[in-house]
Amino acid sequence: MGLRFTILASGSTGNAMVVSDGETNLLVDAGLSAKKLEQLMGERGVSGADLDGVLVTHEHSDHIKGLGALARKYDLPVYANEKTWEALDKQIGAIAEEKKILMDTGSQLEFGGLQVESYSISHDAADPVGYCFYEGGKKLSLATDLGYMSSKVKEQIEDSDVLILESNHDVEMLRMGRYPWNIKRRILSDIGHLSNEAAGDALCEVLSGRTERVYLAHLSQNHNMLELAQMTVGDILSQNGIHKEERNLDIRDTYHDRSTEWDRLDRE
Repeated sequence: MGLRFTILASGSTGNAMVVSDGETNLLVDAGLSAKKLEQLMGERGVSGADLDGVLVTHEHSDHIKGLGALARKYDLPVYANEKTWEALDKQIGAIAEEKKILMDTGSQLEFGGLQVESYSISHDAADPVGYCFYEGGKKLSLATDLGYMSSKVKEQIEDSDVLILESNHDVEMLRMGRYPWNIKRRILSDIGHLSNEAAGDALCEVLSGRTERVYLAHLSQNHNMLELAQMTVGDILSQNGIHKEERNLDIRDTYHDRSTEWDRLDRE
């Protein structure tokens, strides 16, 4: 069947996605209420009972809000690294010990024909990670909540067939916005979030001939717009000689209040 995924929600109000190979269904983050997650999954034909586990990127509430309730309701195994588990335990309520699965940063797990690899990212959390998914010769990479795009992250996500990349804010909108300066400083820091400009610059370095689609993710509702993110990233690519039409590169939106259509990566 190949690898397929749907981004249920993306943004500061909540993040979650489902990755599937047709047999294994994994939820990545659970940053909305369990009820809302069930609704969004249901709209894409997935039930909580269809899930085989939850992968956690980090412990911030917009990534784990519904995690405890959903895991308990469907008796789901939850995968996170040790430091993230230490931070999670105080926030999500009781999880059966046998369902608390330790996944060391940088390790790889296999779920049938689906392989999942975590990698370290820069963000103000205990031990935040991104994930790469491999199946049938295809690669899907998730890279959000990045303070900056390190060389190690670039190496990790290069040669992706599909990339989900943070494009959180427009720097000038953020600077002119109403947030207190300490919050602005956090977002702009190396442990904050990736701007539209930084996303465009990063894409110039990690795009390869096999990259078919890029999803711009984790957009700020207060300091960004879908059209602005698309325009900024597209302009930076063009300025660097990367023309989407010539490359057959599709740059797509994600949404804070609705899911994306299922996207499928057919096997090689």
